[in-house]
Amino acid sequence: MEAGISMKAGAAKAAAVRWVAGQASRIEGFRGAYFSGSILGLSDEDELPAASDVDVVVVTEQAEPPVKLGKFLFEGALIEGTYLSAGQLSSAEQVLGSYHLAGSFRRDTIISDPSGELRRLQQEVAAHFAERTWVSRRCGEARGRIESWLQGLDPSAPPHDRFTSWLFATGVTTHVLLVAALRNPTVRLRYLAARDVLTACGREDIYGRLLELLGCAGWSPERTRRHLRELARTFDAAAAAGRTPFFFSSDISPVSRPIAIDGSEELIRSGNHREAVFWIAATFARCRKILAADAPELGERLTPAFHALTEDLGVADWSAMSRRAEEVLGFLPVLWDTAEAIMTAHPDIVEK
Repeated sequence: MEAGISMKAGAAKAAAVRWVAGQASRIEGFRGAYFSGSILGLSDEDELPAASDVDVVVVTEQAEPPVKLGKFLFEGALIEGTYLSAGQLSSAEQVLGSYHLAGSFRRDTIISDPSGELRRLQQEVAAHFAERTWVSRRCGEARGRIESWLQGLDPSAPPHDRFTSWLFATGVTTHVLLVAALRNPTVRLRYLAARDVLTACGREDIYGRLLELLGCAGWSPERTRRHLRELARTFDAAAAAGRTPFFFSSDISPVSRPIAIDGSEELIRSGNHREAVFWIAATFARCRKILAADAPELGERLTPAFHALTEDLGVADWSAMSRRAEEVLGFLPVLWDTAEAIMTAHPDIVEK
């Protein structure tokens, strides 16, 4: 939704339903659509935060779906559209084992289902979603991503790409815990959500370690705000210069500024400055990739700001980053034990 405009979650979802009916359903090979992401945790009467969008997954029969639609405004609602091949939804077992897919089928999120296949799939996934075997498998999938991404870091990659790979791999540590707690593995607010889970089970020590591995445990609000100010300059430059299509291009655009910049400022203002760092860093690296492709001279002038961020996170060069990656990998047994304890204590998880 447009900055400064308040909208109820129900109204935003209704706009998304109309978009699917009037536009998405007309694409070749359309098989259905469903809601995903943080909107699933809101009632229709809840205010949709200004720094949130409505995630809609459009299912297509194409094995290679079109490029991600990304974020766009429709009837005042900010929608993020993603295409998904029906092949990724071929069985309940396939969905139950995927930590990014399973949560959307825990309850009825279906917008459109011409054949009835999505609803049948949803009902079967919902029936087994909280079984310990499947929860553990999804946690294992998240752990596997951390391992494969960190072990695959490429020292010859451009600094912004190398940083992105390290950052997202490190950030998936939160997803292992969120999945264990049957929580949405959110993107932007992953550290805030993980803090809630760990505080609830008295493991603030583990949360402190997550922040240390990210590199911001000792950051002050002012340090975070200083990097956000530099990000805002870089963001506006990249949004104006961007021409090359990337899957994240719409995240670096005027319509997404309320999420990337204003949303981060709101986190800092509310005392969650360390929880703002992940998305500030991710957005910074994406801006750098756009500038490298479409405005290299401007990007060169803005390089010191990004370098200062990586310095403050302690991963400014390959040597430091590889050491940190090893620290994250070394922490995984403790992370896994914590996830196991969360699963054991969760009242909704069934031992099957």
